[in-house]
Amino acid sequence: MHGREFLLQWRKSAVDAERYQKESMTATYESLKSQVNPHFLFNSLNALTNLVYEDQDKAAKFIKQLSEVYRYVLDTRDKELVPIADELRFLESYTYLQRIRFGDKLKIENTLDATQSLVAPLALQMLVENAVKHNEISQDKPLTIRLYRDGNFLIVENTLQRKLNSGEASSGMGLDNITKRYQFLDSRQVQVVEDDQHFVVKIPIINPVA
Repeated sequence: MHGREFLLQWRKSAVDAERYQKESMTATYESLKSQVNPHFLFNSLNALTNLVYEDQDKAAKFIKQLSEVYRYVLDTRDKELVPIADELRFLESYTYLQRIRFGDKLKIENTLDATQSLVAPLALQMLVENAVKHNEISQDKPLTIRLYRDGNFLIVENTLQRKLNSGEASSGMGLDNITKRYQFLDSRQVQVVEDDQHFVVKIPIINPVA
């Protein structure tokens, strides 16, 4: 093979390899997005069943908030990023459902500002859901979840009180999903910090392209 032919063949192989890598990464990312599906529907319907008999006005509001949650899930299924302002409106509906379910046993403190900076859709909700799923929540041990900003990161922090019958760490599929999605979205990585009392996840804030 002559030098020119070799160079052309090498260049074609390099282009093919790059295209294959991009297609593979795209397929992986789409697969991760398809996993984003809140697992709280069954529990929400159970809570709604009780509300229908106890307080019909509250049941009507519960249904409205539940519909807002699923409308947002459907509206963002093809989006890589959403404004933090949109995510916070969605999170408000989601946390309303959780408060109905757990009452004063669940405390959620949110000091995040609604901005046009960007975040992966459902990221905050998945971390709140993660904390609820993996930690004990009772009258004696209420669970506290705090959401706040620290520099260029969104912080979701919960008191660490793992369920005794759970062999899983306070992480799980939700956190794994978010971590992998951000590998495609930003050079900064999702950070996890844990001590004896708290479990903290730091999500990079992404600024919109001017």
